[in-house]
Amino acid sequence: MVKLVESIAKSLVDNPESVVVTEVSGKQATTIQLKVASEDMGKVIGKQGKIARALRTVVRAAATKDNKKVIVEIIQ
Repeated sequence: MVKLVESIAKSLVDNPESVVVTEVSGKQATTIQLKVASEDMGKVIGKQGKIARALRTVVRAAATKDNKKVIVEIIQ
């Protein structure tokens, strides 16, 4: 999942070297934290959060295949 989020995020932003993706495993779910440069935050979130919602949908669909629950957080 981390590689999936990282590749999607790097294709969206102007500074792909500033993209950092970490995975935190919890009891109920796995959290994927996405950090980008502040000037690229709007490109990852999109208008009215549409890109962020689409990213979460893709990750959720991929996680369903493995019977996992994955949450994507976008952090400044």
